[in-house]
Amino acid sequence: MAKIGIYGSSFDPITIVHLWTASTIAHRCKLDKVIFLPCSSKRQDKQMNISDEHRLNMLQMAIAGNEKFVVDDYEMHQLGWEIATYKTLKHFKERYPDDDIYFIMGADLLVDIGEGKWQKADELIRENKFIVMARDGINMLSAISKSPILRNADDGQTFHLIDKGLAMEISSRYIRDEFMRGGEPRYLMPDCCYDYIKEHQLYQNL
Repeated sequence: MAKIGIYGSSFDPITIVHLWTASTIAHRCKLDKVIFLPCSSKRQDKQMNISDEHRLNMLQMAIAGNEKFVVDDYEMHQLGWEIATYKTLKHFKERYPDDDIYFIMGADLLVDIGEGKWQKADELIRENKFIVMARDGINMLSAISKSPILRNADDGQTFHLIDKGLAMEISSRYIRDEFMRGGEPRYLMPDCCYDYIKEHQLYQNL
């Protein structure tokens, strides 16, 4: 039985922090595989700045050479109004029925789920397992205890809470802003992705 982490994000673009986070979690949680799951541009709640194709290309380049990392474009092929984490995790549990599936997310998203802001929040928490990364200013244990949705599912197996031990808050938005304003974010992402962005003149006129 393998342990698989599902790491969903816009990856718009992917940063060294995305890669470092995935590597840290894989090591600490003894994951056999981390599936990078880029959001679809058809999602109702997010607006992407470049095409799905460009984001997917950069992801594939960024993880090349790491046998534990794979990219899956599942959500990119779903209808916008049908995309939901609950359905996505159901898909991966059906694809890997003999493995343990974990959804990787930040503590800020845990708070949102606990407040019922996500589709099928109760079922999502009750039927799945989560690896939750610390975020500055969020007490994860307190967030769980304050939410009936979260605390009633806290059986010691549902939530794996991780404090990465080093604050790295470099964001995709910061990188986009640097490109747009003529800055130099070169060492905040893999060289291959930086070169790809320059070649295709991405994030220049947002």
